[in-house]
Amino acid sequence: MEHDIFFSISQTPDADGHLPDEATMLRNYFQQLTCADALGFGIGWIAQAHLSTETQKSNHKPVVPHWKGEVGLCTDFPQLALESFRRTKHIEIGSAVVSILASGGPIAQAERMANLLSLHGLEEDEQRCLHIGFSAGRFEFMARPYGVVPRNSIEEAAWPSLRGQIFMEAAEIFLRLLRGDIINSTMIRQTVLTRSSFRSDEDWEKVQDAAVEFEALDSRPESIRVPSRYVFEDLKIVPTEFRRELLKLVAGTHDPRAQTFVNTILPVKVFNLSITSPEVIDATHQRMSEVYHQDGGAWKRRDMARTSFVFLNAEKDLTPQQQSEAAQDEADRALGAYWSALEGTIDPEKVSRAANNALIGNVEEVAKQMVERFHPEDRIMAWFDFFNHDSDRVCRNMTAYMEEVVPLVESMLQGA
Repeated sequence: MEHDIFFSISQTPDADGHLPDEATMLRNYFQQLTCADALGFGIGWIAQAHLSTETQKSNHKPVVPHWKGEVGLCTDFPQLALESFRRTKHIEIGSAVVSILASGGPIAQAERMANLLSLHGLEEDEQRCLHIGFSAGRFEFMARPYGVVPRNSIEEAAWPSLRGQIFMEAAEIFLRLLRGDIINSTMIRQTVLTRSSFRSDEDWEKVQDAAVEFEALDSRPESIRVPSRYVFEDLKIVPTEFRRELLKLVAGTHDPRAQTFVNTILPVKVFNLSITSPEVIDATHQRMSEVYHQDGGAWKRRDMARTSFVFLNAEKDLTPQQQSEAAQDEADRALGAYWSALEGTIDPEKVSRAANNALIGNVEEVAKQMVERFHPEDRIMAWFDFFNHDSDRVCRNMTAYMEEVVPLVESMLQGA
């Protein structure tokens, strides 16, 4: 197995209500990053977010109305990535994820990434890769100020299915610009809505009815063409001579159509969420083995990192049984706070389901869970700072994971 780490930098109250200031949050991140570098984690994945989660609660349609604090403080991944590389020696850096709909859209984001890669790869002996995870965005409100909103009653009826189509339009622009193409909007895929674009007949009929009214049609159309979201003449981003061998791309989408489409342009790996079911994971591996872009080589299990909450307790003043009980209590409190922040209520079923996908316990228990749940060739993206602002404790958990859990896992796999 391989081992990555995820940094949320989420400024939201922990289970005890503790909320650090912004400077403390960033210092905690750098403490944990340098610790991860020394311990040998492969990639440090940084969450990116935009705009105040707290302020959006007053919006007409708040996306996360019960969230307290800010979902994330990294609003400029390129700057934080460069600083992260500067402070470390071995670990690679990734975004999980950059929204290509926000902050100016796919053209601006492609140009930022090209500039980042140009600066990062300036030294010839630099071999560490930059892993660009990209998506439509963690929360819809972050893209709304940039014009990603329904433009008429048809689009209103088709939302959020249409938003997935907008992502594919943006993804093509983003990827082709990073590939070095000269493009204009007439070269980009057209969005055409049909029954297959929607989950149910009812959803599709609502869109058809909206089209009948908006366009004064005599009958429900079998397809609806949606005008391009991004309209532009020939353009090409600069810089152009960045080291593309240092660029690794990862799509943050579970849509099979999107996963397939982006791989017609460049090799693009995929993420999975911490609560993704084993059936979806296996189906994704099967599909990606068939559609992964040939320039990326053969698809491997390591190409889809397995995100996992880690509630490890290896505190030296506790017995193994006490460690186990304390870890379970920490997990219950953190997961309960999370679902409460997302939805306003604690759903015991969702907490239980998330706990079933998390790694919880003392060293021996966590090692056993990893062997039982993960394939020997999986790459784990361990999430330690989940609702935990005790940075020293987070670093102790990271250390116990790499120095005690991982060797035990490898020993168990070799003996299997």
